[in-house]
Amino acid sequence: MEIKVLLKLLTQIIYILCGLVSISTGIRGLKNEKAKIGTFLFWTILGIIFIFGEAIPYKVTGGLLVILAIITVTKQLHIGKFENISSQFKIAQSEKLKNKIFIPAVLIGIAAFLILQFKIGKTAIPPALGIGGGSLVALLAAAIIIKPKFSETNEDTSKLLMQIGATAILPQLLAALGAVFTKAGVGKVIAASISSVVPTGNIFIGIVIYAIGMVIFTMIMGNAFAAFSVITAGIGIPFIIKNGGNPAVIGALGMTAGYCGTLMTPMAANFNIVPASILEIKDKYGIIKVQAPMALLLLVTHIILMLLLFGVK
Repeated sequence: MEIKVLLKLLTQIIYILCGLVSISTGIRGLKNEKAKIGTFLFWTILGIIFIFGEAIPYKVTGGLLVILAIITVTKQLHIGKFENISSQFKIAQSEKLKNKIFIPAVLIGIAAFLILQFKIGKTAIPPALGIGGGSLVALLAAAIIIKPKFSETNEDTSKLLMQIGATAILPQLLAALGAVFTKAGVGKVIAASISSVVPTGNIFIGIVIYAIGMVIFTMIMGNAFAAFSVITAGIGIPFIIKNGGNPAVIGALGMTAGYCGTLMTPMAANFNIVPASILEIKDKYGIIKVQAPMALLLLVTHIILMLLLFGVK
């Protein structure tokens, strides 16, 4: 078996595992008191997309995503009720495990990073395989540290996924949106619009608009990676780099400037909305409100750094 075929097969296994977790959550949704059918359909359809994604025609997948959107908009996706865990038990477990509880979470990133450093010949490891492998390593570590029952693991997994809700698929949708915007030539449209207002050669205004554009577009798309290609093509290259800006400096600071927008948008659900749901914060935008002042300060800092390091080689 060729290496590429093997890696593709292993990647598909990771997607199948994700799909099985989603379907398991859908089955658990049938125990809901409210919206049991909608909850079941949402997670089951999502699981089917994960498992059979390559075999399903794109138009059918698009139709299934529309169904997921309808279920969400009509509020037919609910978390349901789970067994309450006493505060005494939580405190006892906290004292028993202490900081060891963070080991699995840290291992996800470390293991994924290490896996992705390897190459088999000239073939790189697919990103999904790195992240999936890191998650499996973390799951194994958690099982060794906590020693839970399978039923407890399955129940808590469904609870966590239901807490996250529809925002679980937002990163994938936003990444796809970024690819669509780039393919559609949105960057060229932005460049044409900006050039009609901003005179070419004004470095200061170019940098300010580039940084703010990265922030705004990231807030809209929830993803600095998706915003980077569009805004850099539309503003960064024609207004800054073509006027002598160092591509390495402008590109690096442009990307991190976009993350200032990540701190201020609900579209970056995995950073701002999901933690609020998991921590059961009453104000779901509370995290954004706390982060916004620091994000604005960081934006100003990025603009200053771009100006100071503009032509540094």
